[in-house]
Amino acid sequence: MNERYALGYGLAAVLLWSTVATAFKITLEYFTPIQMMVAASIVSAIALAAIAFWQGKLHLLGRTFMARPLYYLLLGLINPFAYYLVLFKAYDLLPASQAQPLNYSWAITLTLMAAVFLGQKIRKQDWAACGLGYLGVVVIATKGDVMALQFDNPAGVALALLSTLLWAMYWILNAKNQADPVLGVLLGFLLSLPFSVGLSLYSGTWQSVPWQGWAAVSYVGLFEMGVTFVLWLNALKLTHNTARISNLIFISPFISLLLLATIIGEEIHPSTLAGLVLIVCGLLIQQWKGKKTREAEPSC
Repeated sequence: MNERYALGYGLAAVLLWSTVATAFKITLEYFTPIQMMVAASIVSAIALAAIAFWQGKLHLLGRTFMARPLYYLLLGLINPFAYYLVLFKAYDLLPASQAQPLNYSWAITLTLMAAVFLGQKIRKQDWAACGLGYLGVVVIATKGDVMALQFDNPAGVALALLSTLLWAMYWILNAKNQADPVLGVLLGFLLSLPFSVGLSLYSGTWQSVPWQGWAAVSYVGLFEMGVTFVLWLNALKLTHNTARISNLIFISPFISLLLLATIIGEEIHPSTLAGLVLIVCGLLIQQWKGKKTREAEPSC
């Protein structure tokens, strides 16, 4: 029974994450990236607080923070503050069909950073995975013209790749955190909000936003930055086969491209599919021969 629930939670998380690239582009029609980060962060903080209250853990929030205040402040400044600011700006500059697969290479970035900062050994298949993954990145970024190495929007590509560094850094810092994960993420959102709000006020005034914009940003806050994270954690907690659940995430980028083409009419360049296949193959190679699957939330 637990395995059935685990599969259900995992599939729900993957399907929800598959929609967020489309939601990002729709939301960016109404908000600047900074304003989108602020509004989505508030929605996510409310959702996570409600979940913590429902789980009977909310009263532990202050104790968790006081145990390591500077640590949680640093985590909050990386994610959601810096990570989502960079990610939303990348989506603002690039077609979502390019930004999403580029950001999807974060797990390969994590392998390299874990070797540097955690002293983890890089195996032969890890090097092969990195080679395939970053070849896929180049194919997507150059629209298949690999030899020319010309990017339509170098700033957007750079920001999408920077988001992978920030996300990998967040999970490296979070690797040995023994606190409740929901409370840890909630603290990050709460502690980053003053910085987010201050930056949004400094950068410009808030324009009038119709209800469609608020609905879109609420969706992003709930299902990219909030509830889906809890679904994924529950799936990993209930399963006895972590690899099977974690491998569900490989269907997410392909569903995402289908939704982008169907809902907002983005043209999916053949090189994007080719590059995405290379990245996914690299990620599968990483898990070959019993490599311990990272129990982390992927980003779309």
